[in-house]
Amino acid sequence: MTGNAALAGLTARMADRTARIGIIGLGYVGLPLALRFSEIGYSVVGFDVDPGKVADLNARQGYTRYVGSRTEEVRFASPFVATDDFALAAECDALILCVPTPLGKYHDPDIGYILDAARSIRPHLRSGQVVALESTTYPGTTEEDMLPELMRSDLEVGRDVFVVYSPEREDPGNAQFDIRRIPKVVSGVTPACLAAAQALYGPAVDTLVPVASTRVAEMTKLLENIHRAVNIGLVNEMKTLADRMGIDIFDVIRAAATKPFGFTAFYPGPGVGGHCIPVDPFYLTWKAREYGLHTRFIELAGEINRYMPDFIVEKLMDALNGARKSLNGSRVLVLGASFKKNIDDVRESPSLLVIERILAKGGEVIFADPYVAELTLEGGRVLTPVAADAATVAGCDAVVVATDHDAFDYEMIGREAALIVDTRGRFPASDPKVTRA
Repeated sequence: MTGNAALAGLTARMADRTARIGIIGLGYVGLPLALRFSEIGYSVVGFDVDPGKVADLNARQGYTRYVGSRTEEVRFASPFVATDDFALAAECDALILCVPTPLGKYHDPDIGYILDAARSIRPHLRSGQVVALESTTYPGTTEEDMLPELMRSDLEVGRDVFVVYSPEREDPGNAQFDIRRIPKVVSGVTPACLAAAQALYGPAVDTLVPVASTRVAEMTKLLENIHRAVNIGLVNEMKTLADRMGIDIFDVIRAAATKPFGFTAFYPGPGVGGHCIPVDPFYLTWKAREYGLHTRFIELAGEINRYMPDFIVEKLMDALNGARKSLNGSRVLVLGASFKKNIDDVRESPSLLVIERILAKGGEVIFADPYVAELTLEGGRVLTPVAADAATVAGCDAVVVATDHDAFDYEMIGREAALIVDTRGRFPASDPKVTRA
């Protein structure tokens, strides 16, 4: 099957929902996508290199997800199989890559998972398939890096196999925006590839946003997250200034947010976390060097955000000093380990840096998080959570609110805690126990 016939066949199978969808990488992005295609009637194959995850998904035929402050068990609605055998890629009409793109030791982009996935499916490609990359990456990855590892000489991109880039847009735990309701940017290596992208995602997403090239789509994803990183950096810097001036930054933000135009509220905290916000700026700054540019503004925001754990520990030491105690030897309860509230994702979480800084200063740290089973710190040290009950809170010299999960009993904490270092604005700044950080 060649030429328009390959695209027509793929489009028809997507339209009548006889197409089989392959999801490569069953994590925070891949699992919700697999569930969405299953919900609307497609047979789904999930590929992952973790045999434990594969076995668990096959046994449960579903997984646990977070919706607001609660968890729920979801099951795949149509035939689903998880596997670590990439030979099954030949049976799929669509292959969607949702693999990690971490940073290397020196904060350089690591697209090794993308390239490994491309090499794994290459022997099993056939005419009439669409291959979509969703992982966050720098402009040029799809065509300059992935495509050479993916395509074989007997297949032509845009005629036989259709290669697209469509960046993931996930907000874990947000019940208001699911995959169907979040507009999806789509792009293709060729016009036929873009048409294949629209055929693939059209049934699953209410609104598609076609763009001119894969490079535009790749840059779009970076801009979205860098916009957030820069604005968080700005408000974190404003926080440190407001603190020096004796002003509650949360009061300032609440007042500014009443302006109906020209202002969007961003909130300070212990830094930035998750895969995208702390990582994406480095993808663009690294690529910018290829063009002889130094992205000073973006890098400055990153520096400010990375300073926040140190700022919080400084405020913790000030609070303890006010009570005639030193951090060295004090028992500190850190509330929340995930990077945002009501989820279990600890990737790049600034809470871990806060804990490590306290330990480095000689403090004794315990942490509470109803979503996290254990934490692995730098050097391999493992911490397990405690219950944030009255006895635990009262038994600590200070409590640091790092992630403000709704499950915590803030009224009890405010009553029982000796000192509270609040990075999230959960407690009134007028309370003499409370130190904003």
